[in-house]
Amino acid sequence: MNPAPNLVMVGPMGAGKSCIGRRLAERFGLEFVDVDQAIVEQVGSSIPAIFEQHGEARFRQHEVHTLQTLLEQNNKLISTGGGAVLDPLNRQRIRARGFVVYLHVSVPAQLTRLARDRNRPLLQRADREQVLHAMAAQRTPLYQEVADLSLETDHFSPAEATAQLVLRLAAQWRMSSPPA
Repeated sequence: MNPAPNLVMVGPMGAGKSCIGRRLAERFGLEFVDVDQAIVEQVGSSIPAIFEQHGEARFRQHEVHTLQTLLEQNNKLISTGGGAVLDPLNRQRIRARGFVVYLHVSVPAQLTRLARDRNRPLLQRADREQVLHAMAAQRTPLYQEVADLSLETDHFSPAEATAQLVLRLAAQWRMSSPPA
């Protein structure tokens, strides 16, 4: 049993972090927070607008700050952006303050799931498949580094993935409050 004050979802875009995360939050009585959505609300601009006007580096600064603020709280299910693990400090904080669930998805499944999504700045290019493969090569080892539990989501519906995770979380995680 691995106690932690929060559940944290990591994985690439299209893995199901937000959809499955909402379901898990409801099941475990946690407040669901999507880091990207929290950034949008704080900044007052969409993710594509932040990338376009300020660049990826500025977005990542917002991400570090937002994630730190959320991880200082308890009883949250935090759905991170796919690139949150790129920052070593984010990885350290995620491990220290959360039980980390890594949702894995293959590039072909990502392409299918994200085919009509226009809100992913890093995919607004003709070479989407190559971009996804490059991201996977860079990020997969980082997801694995922080993960307490992993689930391949290619062949599961959100409901099936949630059911799998509920069983596994019940055996491996218990919510705790950190020492004062």
